[in-house]
Amino acid sequence: MSKYKSEFMQTLTERGYLYQCTDEAALDTLAAKGGLRGYIGFDCTAPSLHVGSLVQIMMLRILQKSGGRPIVLLGGGTTKIGDPSDKDKSRPILTPEQIETNKNGIKQVFARFLDFDGPSAAIMVDNADWLDRLGYIEFLRDIGRHFTVNKMVALESVKRRLDNEQPMTFLEFNYSLLQSYDFLELYRRHGCRLQMGGSDQWGNIVSGADLTRRLEGAEVYGFTTPLITTASGAKMGKTADGARWLNANPAISSEHCLSPYEYWQFWRNTEDADVGRFLRLFTDLPLDEIARLEALEGAEINKAKIVLANEATTMLHGKEAARAAEETARKTFEQGAVAAGLPTITLPNNEIEGLGILEAFTKTGLCTSNSEARRHIKGGALKLNDEKVTDPHMKLSADAIKDGVIKLSVGKKKHALIEAG
Repeated sequence: MSKYKSEFMQTLTERGYLYQCTDEAALDTLAAKGGLRGYIGFDCTAPSLHVGSLVQIMMLRILQKSGGRPIVLLGGGTTKIGDPSDKDKSRPILTPEQIETNKNGIKQVFARFLDFDGPSAAIMVDNADWLDRLGYIEFLRDIGRHFTVNKMVALESVKRRLDNEQPMTFLEFNYSLLQSYDFLELYRRHGCRLQMGGSDQWGNIVSGADLTRRLEGAEVYGFTTPLITTASGAKMGKTADGARWLNANPAISSEHCLSPYEYWQFWRNTEDADVGRFLRLFTDLPLDEIARLEALEGAEINKAKIVLANEATTMLHGKEAARAAEETARKTFEQGAVAAGLPTITLPNNEIEGLGILEAFTKTGLCTSNSEARRHIKGGALKLNDEKVTDPHMKLSADAIKDGVIKLSVGKKKHALIEAG
């Protein structure tokens, strides 16, 4: 039996979202009453969010599905400052026009995950609505007096920069005050009682909760998620080829978009050890079904990866896009050379295991020698299952076999398959 009374807290903890919470029991009691309003902020630094933001979006989705009202806070104001959290250097200063373009691109993502109609309709606001109108002297007098420099320099985002002797501008130093003020303003305007975010936001979230209690006498709460990394330690949403963007429309930005097929492949290439965790975090599948899927072993785990890819792609791009992506992958990988028109060699499993990546490219005829393959790696042209190869000493393993084959590529036009025999 769950120790929580609310569906909201039970779901978040069972699916692996909880890292820190200011008062679990009190937040659970409040959530159980229904109608809890909680927010997460998203700065407008690019015309799309990427997979690294997906865990936050999913928390807003869970809040809504459990009867609460999610608030999406777009950082039209705070983007002008730049969040120093998890950064080693200052962000570039964007023009108001760039911020507006980015904001419009980001808005399109949320319609896929949240419902903006009905009794639990999601709310979308922009903190530029209040931050742009703040008077500097008034803000320092009314808000700044509740913050001590002692506490601000102890914040992880500030302390790391200072310990590493990396510069932090006075502009960035103010970011914590502005994020705290957002929480206060959202409580006043929308009755918001909860701020959620990643673990790197804990200091700012606690500061905002404290400010709101001081000025309004309100009990408000903070909830953070753990840093999501892959089993091999890579940061979630980032690959050798760059960020996995959530927008698919190149009209928004050709550099900040990802096709539904590429998005599907990103999830399909999930490491074996991550399948169950990612199914819990990034899909709506019931937990008992996830338990069944993550218990699959050997080549059977690929079925769970396909389910993950289909569920994640359906949520963002729709069922038809997911179905089309799976069919394209099936033709490319399962039917091999016949359907995809790719040269194919067949090797027994024991020869594939431990085969050097350079030799793999020469065996398929994509490269004439190991030296040529090594030069292509330096140039960033070689890919294994659509993921860039960076280590010339890499060796193949059984994990590289997807639906019976391994796909090798040189650039965008030369491809070959190794079929497991």
